Amino acid sequence: MSLNSAQTSPAGTPSSSTRFAGPIWTLIFLAPFIAEVLSGATRISFIFVLLPEMMVWGGGALLCRELVRRWQAGATSLLMLGLALSIAEEFIIQQTSIAPLPWPGANANYGRIWGINWIYFLFMLGFESIFVVLVPVQVTELLFPSRRKQPWLRTRGIIVTCIAFLVGCRIAWYGWTQQALKRMNIAPYHPPSLTIALGFATIALLILLAYLLRETGHSGVVSSRRPAHPWIIGIAAFVFCAPWWVLMSLVFVPRPGLPVWIPMASGIGWALMAFTTIRFLSAAQGWNDTHRWTLSFGATLLSMSSAYISTAGWLQIDLMGKAILNVLAVIGFLLLARNVWRRTDPEQLPKLQSPGCECGLNSDL
Repeated sequence: MSLNSAQTSPAGTPSSSTRFAGPIWTLIFLAPFIAEVLSGATRISFIFVLLPEMMVWGGGALLCRELVRRWQAGATSLLMLGLALSIAEEFIIQQTSIAPLPWPGANANYGRIWGINWIYFLFMLGFESIFVVLVPVQVTELLFPSRRKQPWLRTRGIIVTCIAFLVGCRIAWYGWTQQALKRMNIAPYHPPSLTIALGFATIALLILLAYLLRETGHSGVVSSRRPAHPWIIGIAAFVFCAPWWVLMSLVFVPRPGLPVWIPMASGIGWALMAFTTIRFLSAAQGWNDTHRWTLSFGATLLSMSSAYISTAGWLQIDLMGKAILNVLAVIGFLLLARNVWRRTDPEQLPKLQSPGCECGLNSDL
């Protein structure tokens, strides 16, 4: 399936569809692989669900990235679109944030107000926007640096991607709400129409905000200060991500005396602080691909590690598969690091800043 329109090219010159096939399919694969497989949410014993996940997460991440590039926007807009994609998953597609939580050991009542699982929903907003959209897009653009600022889809490619995304959404909805829950002896949940409408309205609002904020950022004007060492950025990403998993732990090990508003307010405050800090750090003159790599690697490493908190009931094949995939992912990141370091002279960091910061959380990715 080609995601780009065919284009006649001179002999020996790759067509548009050929030039962009690599980054397109890489992002389509990396979005669910980083978010679902490396995190342990999708295990080897049911790896077949990776295909619809590629259609939903991969197609969704690709469409988010395409809009950002066509708008000449940056990571703030991409984050807004990532949040919109997360709400589509949580309210419309699999509806896990509005249906009573079905997993054994989960306290379905803690944090459930007005028909929404607020703590679970907040965790998923942060997790899915970062690990489905921001990190996979950044890693893909590190793999294909010469095509970083270009849109990858033409009109036909956008249409095909939208169709694949919608078909994947239907498959995911049916597979979870109509089949998986039935096998768990849980009756299908029918959310109120008002809740679904609220989800659609919030998605539309976030897309509008992404467009309105397209010029928000540094637009090539960066601070004269030198950036932090790349490994400090990686450690910061790891540290900022780690407390987020406390939200999910509250879903399964609630504190009876802890009011719901405390973890909600703390989580929102922590997310804003992390966003502001990374945005500040990435505004320094000399921020480049080495920083982008450590930022992505630090966040992904935390996500991979967090899965081992809840592996008590896993099958042996899942534990072995998880360990093997973790090793392969680290090797892949290290190979990418070698390429990034080769094209980045550490002694020239301040001189490498191109017009418009290309990643972190500034005007470009």
